[in-house]
Amino acid sequence: MSSPTNMPPTSAPSTPKSGKPRKSARPGWVRAVLAGAAAVVVLALVVLLARWLRTLGPVQDFLTTYPGQAELPASTPLGLPAWLGWQHFLNAFLILLIVRSGWLVRTTARPKANWTRNNKALIKTKNPPKKISLDLWFHLSLDALWVLNGIVFFITLFATGQWLRIVPTGWDVFPNALSAALQYASLDWPLENGWTNYNALQLLSYFAVVFIAAPLAIATGLRMSNAWPQHTARLNRAYPIEMARALHYPTMLFFVLFIVIHVVLVFTTGALRNLNHMYAARDDAGWLGFWIFAGSLALISASWFMARPLFLRPVATLTGKVTR
Repeated sequence: MSSPTNMPPTSAPSTPKSGKPRKSARPGWVRAVLAGAAAVVVLALVVLLARWLRTLGPVQDFLTTYPGQAELPASTPLGLPAWLGWQHFLNAFLILLIVRSGWLVRTTARPKANWTRNNKALIKTKNPPKKISLDLWFHLSLDALWVLNGIVFFITLFATGQWLRIVPTGWDVFPNALSAALQYASLDWPLENGWTNYNALQLLSYFAVVFIAAPLAIATGLRMSNAWPQHTARLNRAYPIEMARALHYPTMLFFVLFIVIHVVLVFTTGALRNLNHMYAARDDAGWLGFWIFAGSLALISASWFMARPLFLRPVATLTGKVTR
């Protein structure tokens, strides 16, 4: 059917069935700029509000009573041992690659390669072999290593008494956390001495990561994986996969937000001393922790680059068949 004018039919504006012309969506960079500007305005308002609150007498009394650090039990060990530094590196190494691979699984419509478990695989399940993307295989493999590392972490944490540093043992942790949050928001930050005692807000954050977010990520990821028993109707009704999917992605976003805030605070509250605490098991402002951190960052960057089919395919073929 020809157009009534000399213009080609494709030049006419697109009109949906309702008869109303479609609204053109804003380009992605415009939405990003608007979101960034809105975030800056909100942060500025939060800072101004916090600084105004700190001028009030009752708030000043509250900050004096609760300076931001909850009192720890007398049996709490002093300092950070070397094993905790290694655990910190392994957790950072694995969780960053887990987030990367998980994001690829979520956003890649046509994977470049697929993997199918063979009958000689080390890990077997009652479910028949199923073809999955190579990104998902990498994600699940990293999950298994992360869980194994977490088991070692939990055992060592409680065996050495280090759990007392990240588990609330008194109700004063909550007003102290509110005090620390107000101090952070006003840009007049609380005194930092992570070698002896985290502030209450840090304590609650680490507790949430270790004892809430990590188990939740494992429980939801297991429900979505092929290792979950598919033929147990009662169990599947009690824990539907839709619930796992609804919780797994927000849990990943929580980890990303925590990592961003954690890194910013490490480098803005005494970078050298903090890096020595985390990587060198020492309480000074030397450069050893920085160089260990730099080496770990280089290793993470190299692993990030190599996490692609060209390098993953030979490893994946050890436990299954890789196809394009």
